[in-house]
Amino acid sequence: MKYVLFVAGDERPWAEAGPEERKRIYEKWGEFDRLLRERGAGLYGNELAHSSTATTIRKDGDRILITDGPYAETVEQISGYMVVEAADLDEAIELATAMPSDVEIRPVPEEAS
Repeated sequence: MKYVLFVAGDERPWAEAGPEERKRIYEKWGEFDRLLRERGAGLYGNELAHSSTATTIRKDGDRILITDGPYAETVEQISGYMVVEAADLDEAIELATAMPSDVEIRPVPEEAS
């Protein structure tokens, strides 16, 4: 079954990080990527641009409201995603715990795959 692992967290530390800190963070993500490849579990994923670049569309009946910024007005934002293949939620959780960030896991319905 496919699962999406949403990378969640405060974007400020990344925005304020210098080159050495960013390199260290990317190295941690490289370790996670290697784990996925070794297990044949990683399908695809990517970093997302800062949430300030988001455009949100909300529908209110026939009205369409378009605003700049993320859907949720919180400190923590979704900053990336990984789509993985896992036998079940337990395996998806096992993979997600190796990520160097907070994670939200959601299954991808089979009919959507």
